[in-house]
Amino acid sequence: MNSDDEKVRAAIAEQAGEWFVANDEAPLDARDAAALAAWLKTSPVHIEEFLGVAAVARDLKSAGNHAEYSLEAILARARPEDDTPIPALGFSATARTGARASNGQPSQLPRGRRNAIVGVEACAVLSLGLAVIWNVSRFMHPSAAVATELHFETRHGEQLTRRLADDSVLHLDTDSVVTIRYSDTERFVTLTAGQADFEVAHDANRAFRVLAGSAEILDVGTQFDVRLEEGSTLVTVVDGRVAVALSPAQDKHVNSQTSPQPNPQGPLQLGPDQQLRVTRGDWPTTPIAVDAQRTTSWLRREIVFDHEPLEQVAAEYNRYAPKPIEITTPALKNLEITGAFATDDPDAFVAFLRSLKGVKVQVTPTQIRVSGD
Repeated sequence: MNSDDEKVRAAIAEQAGEWFVANDEAPLDARDAAALAAWLKTSPVHIEEFLGVAAVARDLKSAGNHAEYSLEAILARARPEDDTPIPALGFSATARTGARASNGQPSQLPRGRRNAIVGVEACAVLSLGLAVIWNVSRFMHPSAAVATELHFETRHGEQLTRRLADDSVLHLDTDSVVTIRYSDTERFVTLTAGQADFEVAHDANRAFRVLAGSAEILDVGTQFDVRLEEGSTLVTVVDGRVAVALSPAQDKHVNSQTSPQPNPQGPLQLGPDQQLRVTRGDWPTTPIAVDAQRTTSWLRREIVFDHEPLEQVAAEYNRYAPKPIEITTPALKNLEITGAFATDDPDAFVAFLRSLKGVKVQVTPTQIRVSGD
């Protein structure tokens, strides 16, 4: 297994641990249960890692019932003679079994001894389940290439940052869904909802390609932002350069019409502080100049406005807010707003609205109503 494969496997194992802990803390609701099912179906490796985490947690909990094999006893035997402080245990499922050191904190193990103990405890269960995992894997995904596929998503108001196997960094905004697949020749990303920012690590042998709605973006080492909106894809370059073209499906659709080809010169090149909006069935002629730092202010958990109508400000705020804003007085929709607001501080935003002259704000259990005095 090469270095990239090991990193992908480690990322999948981390996701499996997060899913296990979430399910162990309380029963999953319908949305989470569906999301877990979709995650498991993505790859047989996901199933294997999830079962492995569950098996380790169960066996360690069972072992803890026997004094000789309790975690306290194992940790005592593993403790160095010089009583040197031991690094923190990095496996959340194991930490939940209740092992405690003398100071009341979770007991800790160095990586080598932790792996040895976990391996012994998990071996029997994993061996018994190996045939089941193998058969499920072959039934769901006959191709081994799917093992390098990762899936990430965020809920309403959530954001996520992950360092990928190739040292690229993925940032996901609220209500976003992305799938990443690695191969020997390329790194292929599909954004199916929301907004993502990519800090791409250069790899001369594997291009970084993003498919997002109507657009396809090719990059070799830069930072750029992609946002899916109703019927369009917005691409903003923070640093470096990217090439933007119609997605393969959109390209076929446009070229099948009687209208001329949308861009006979080929993909458009974008540089820093340039933005391109690609709309279904249409192709823009040139990118526009923008302030990329402002466009990507969501990375700092902010939304920034400069003399923009309240209606647009409210729509952007509603992407993050636990309670949506409803403007009940039509004349207020065009009220110009300037400022920077935290996406995770709704109370401060409500206070700002109440400070506006001629504006009344009523907060109900389900929404924020904005009207004229």
